[in-house]
Amino acid sequence: MSRSMKKSGVTVVFYLIFTLLAVGIFLPIWVLFIASFKPGGDLLQYGLNLDLNVSRMNLDNYILLFSGQHEYWRWFFNSITLTVITVLGTLLISSFVGYGFAAYDFKGKKFLFILVLLILSIPLEVVMLPLYKQISSWKLMDSYTAIVLPFLAHASTIFFFRQYLLSIPRSLMEAGRIDGATEYGIFYRLIVPLMKPAFSAMAILNGMNAWNNYLWPLLVIRSSDKYPLTLGLNTLINPYGDNYSLLIVGSVFSVIPIFLLFVAFQKYFIEGMMAGAVKG
Repeated sequence: MSRSMKKSGVTVVFYLIFTLLAVGIFLPIWVLFIASFKPGGDLLQYGLNLDLNVSRMNLDNYILLFSGQHEYWRWFFNSITLTVITVLGTLLISSFVGYGFAAYDFKGKKFLFILVLLILSIPLEVVMLPLYKQISSWKLMDSYTAIVLPFLAHASTIFFFRQYLLSIPRSLMEAGRIDGATEYGIFYRLIVPLMKPAFSAMAILNGMNAWNNYLWPLLVIRSSDKYPLTLGLNTLINPYGDNYSLLIVGSVFSVIPIFLLFVAFQKYFIEGMMAGAVKG
């Protein structure tokens, strides 16, 4: 067998594997979408399935969702607000810190970067109790600030930006200084435009984390009108299952923002993720 035929066979196998993986990832979303058109009684009796009996499908669940009888849309826009604030804050702060690690040499730089790497290995659950006590001592409980503040600077985002910025030659920054640009001017006018792929990749990843955040809001939020969507959907679950259909259709809409975020930035996502691993 020639080398080209072997290569073609390997390519076919890889395509087959990735196709199966794609189907496995997409299938739950498709089942969720189909279930959103089924009566609540069918969902309780038969569960989630791929039954495409059109005669049993209707728009009643969507009409109920848009009727305003529940706080769903308040929770939805709460999550939108929290996600936007978290993503913008994280990108701003983490890009500054990553730029500092990549562009400057200062005393204690290696030690601080090692701290960032150590923080990467610590799960949120380990520091959740100290964070909770700190937020409580600042009297920030039951506020959006309590949700957003601990996530405004991600160690993983700082690390990624630092790695990405190492691929940008320092001669570009030196040229800016020779031309009389300030340090902030160099960053905003020269560096930031080159970081569009990195910003896009981190916007998607941090946006997903903020949108799906459940455990931390559960600890710090008490008022139902301040719930993010993850907490709000959980309140629809009860032993009688009378909100099951609303939970399903609400879950369908909860997927849309992240999907749109990825579509908007997919052009730069892979480029940013690959470029961030250029230097170590």
